[in-house]
Amino acid sequence: MGLLLLLQMYDKSHEITIQFISKFATKYNTNFKIIMIIYSRNRRLRTNASIRSLVQETVLTVNDFVMPVFVMEGENKEEPIPSMPGIYRRSVDLTVKECKELFSLGVKAVNLYMKVSGNLKDNTGKEAWNKNGLMQNTIKAIKDAVPEMVVMPDVALDPYSIYGHDGIITNGKVDNDATNEALVKMSVSHAEAGADIVAPSDMMDGRVAAIRTGLEESGFTDVGILSYAAKYASSFYGPFRSALDSAPKENVDIPKDKKTYQMDFHNAREAMDEVMKDVAEGADIIMIKPGLPYLDIVSQVRAQIDLPIAVYNVSGEYAMLKAAAQNGWLDNDKAIIESLTCIKRAGADMIFTYAAKEAAMLLNN
Repeated sequence: MGLLLLLQMYDKSHEITIQFISKFATKYNTNFKIIMIIYSRNRRLRTNASIRSLVQETVLTVNDFVMPVFVMEGENKEEPIPSMPGIYRRSVDLTVKECKELFSLGVKAVNLYMKVSGNLKDNTGKEAWNKNGLMQNTIKAIKDAVPEMVVMPDVALDPYSIYGHDGIITNGKVDNDATNEALVKMSVSHAEAGADIVAPSDMMDGRVAAIRTGLEESGFTDVGILSYAAKYASSFYGPFRSALDSAPKENVDIPKDKKTYQMDFHNAREAMDEVMKDVAEGADIIMIKPGLPYLDIVSQVRAQIDLPIAVYNVSGEYAMLKAAAQNGWLDNDKAIIESLTCIKRAGADMIFTYAAKEAAMLLNN
C-alpha cells in the first residue's frame, strides 16, 4: 500500500501535513511519496518581452515631460552649464529654435527660467513684471513660433533679487506678504505675455490664493496655476542655482539659506498640509520637489488628492546621473528611462526633467 501526497509549495500547512502522514506511514508500515506542485509562479508573466509589455503597470511617454529652459540676454548666444552636461543657457532666438525641436519630438511643455543681468536686480524684483522684460519677451516669442507649446514661466523673485532669495527682504527677513504682492504682479505680466500656466516656486504662505485672485481680477480666468506645494529646502538644487546665480548672498545680514520658507526635508505630514492648503486656494496642478529622494511624498499625496501631480526631477538628480554615466558607472539611457518611470510609478502625472529631450528621443526610437 502507498500514499500519494500533492502539496502546494506556498502553503505553509504542508509541514504539519507531512508530519501527520509520516506518523501514519510508520504506524502502518507503508511508504508515501510527496509531489510538490508550485501553482503560483510569478515568473510566468516575465517569460519574454511581449508578455512583460502586456502586464506592464506603468507606461512612460513623451506626453509626461516638461522641459526646464534657461534663457539669457543677447542674440544667437548659447552657453553650456558645466554642472549640467547637455543643458545650456540660450538667447531668446535660440530658445525658440530649441522649443520647435522639443515640440517636434513630442515634448509639449516648457518651464522658463531667466538669467537676469546684475544691473536689473534689486530688492523689489520689479524687473520680474517688466512688460518688455526677458521673461515676457521669451513667452511671446515661443507662443508666436509654437502656439501649441504649453508655456509655464517660473514665478519667484530669486533671479531678480540682489539677495538671491525668493522674496523681498525686510529687516533682514523674507517678507511673506510683500512678496505675495510682487508675485501677483509677476504672474499677471506672464499671463499678459501669453503664458498658459504660471508656476509659483517661492513657497510663500497664501500666494496661490493671491495669484488666483489677481489673475481673475485681470481677466485671465483660463490661466492655470501649477503650485510648488511641497518644495523642500534641498541640497539637490546646487547646479540650478549656479546656472542662474540665484543662491542667497553670504556677505549681507540676511538668511543664509531658504529654510525659513522651503520645507524641512525631515517632514512628511507637513507636506500634506501644504498641499491641501494650495488645493483649497485654487491650484490647478500640485508640484512636489525634488523628485527621486521624495517619492514617498509623491505616493502619499497621490493617495489623497485627485488634482494632477507634477514632480521635479531636479538639477542635482540629473547631474548625479550624468556624472555616473560619464564615469562608466551607469548606463545613461537605461538609467534615465528607469528613474523617470519610477517617478511616474509613484504617482506623477507630469515630470519636470532636464532629461526631457533626451528621454523623448529614446522613447521615440
